[in-house]
Amino acid sequence: MMKVLTLFAALLGPVSAFLPVNNIVNVPLAQKRELTPPISPVSLSMSLEQVELPPPIYDMGFDSEAPKVLGGIKIGLRKLVVVTGASSGLGRECARALCNTGNYFVVMAVRDVEKGKAVAKKFKFPENSYTVMKLELASLQSVRDFVKNLKAFKSARPLTHLVCNAAVYLPKDPKPSFTDDGYEMSMGVNHLGHFLLANLLLPDMQKARGARCVIVGSITGNTNTVGGGLVYPKADLGKLKGMEQGAKKPIAMMDGKKYDGAKAYKDSKVMNMMTVSELHRRYHKKTGVTFSSMYPGCIAETQLFREKRPWFRKIFPLFMKYVTGGYVGEEEAGERLAQVVDDPICAKSGVYWSWNGGAQTVGRYDKSGKPKGAGGAGGEIFENEQSDAVQDRDTARTVFDLSCKLAGLKEREIMAPGPEP
Repeated sequence: MMKVLTLFAALLGPVSAFLPVNNIVNVPLAQKRELTPPISPVSLSMSLEQVELPPPIYDMGFDSEAPKVLGGIKIGLRKLVVVTGASSGLGRECARALCNTGNYFVVMAVRDVEKGKAVAKKFKFPENSYTVMKLELASLQSVRDFVKNLKAFKSARPLTHLVCNAAVYLPKDPKPSFTDDGYEMSMGVNHLGHFLLANLLLPDMQKARGARCVIVGSITGNTNTVGGGLVYPKADLGKLKGMEQGAKKPIAMMDGKKYDGAKAYKDSKVMNMMTVSELHRRYHKKTGVTFSSMYPGCIAETQLFREKRPWFRKIFPLFMKYVTGGYVGEEEAGERLAQVVDDPICAKSGVYWSWNGGAQTVGRYDKSGKPKGAGGAGGEIFENEQSDAVQDRDTARTVFDLSCKLAGLKEREIMAPGPEP
């Protein structure tokens, strides 16, 4: 604080300038000049360097955790799966559903390890079916540390499944917030953090039989749906001007335009789904890994809406349940995500999975008195169709290549593409 005050004092001049008029003393002009020497560019630069910057989101000295070991003994014959954002909402319910099958050992990849442990106990995850590990997606260094710790924990055992679920949604913020690496928060957490994670773990996953990588999508990123096509602002990556310019602060939008928190989230979901399509085209045949996306339905009570106003959080679930029919509870949504991981039907790669109509129309009431067809509760899983924008191969290819650079992937870390399916 003192450094900041010193800077302002240097910039604003002598304290006497702020004294009452009747306290001003007549001083010869020559002496006045001595009291207020001009600030040189060097002095100003030195003063600016003394301003204290905000602390990093992920501080290696305090936040990094020692790698767990002997995980292979705990895992046993079960399949190993990583679920990001597993301490709340969709991720928590997916992790719990997988643990309850008895066929999986889940790594809960979370920001707050102690919270993750408490959540697992509160929701009665079966003992010895999980472990909790630190992952801060707003820091590319934390992603790398997580991968290192995961490899130490599992030893020679390959990772079978990766579920990229964690996300931030900041529609109320008038100004953008940024990750430790200088990227707008929605893009950094929702897209780039998961992009780096998937690419670093891919060589290990190809060693497992029947491996799957699932990245959670959203109707808000699909303009061929009610939520994505009729609710503004729409997702639109434009010509990727922001990405091509490096996407770092002060650039906040991938199209290079003015910041909009709701659109930033939708754009990140478009990139999530494009990433799945591009991973499928480049690596499915080569690695055997199944790449898929899914929309779980509108989980109206999820922590994703924690930035919304209190009245919205009360009314929105009722609106989605009784008007649009898009509502689905956290438990059912988690079971849907777990189904994409576990169900033999979902072994097909390059698919965007949905339930109950996929939210391409507002729900219609049937004889049961419940709205059907809007992606809400109930219904069977099916292969949904993505919007033309998401299926744009040239843009998807460019997004993938630029993301490799922005995520800091080294050339040796980028797997060479195989033949397309």
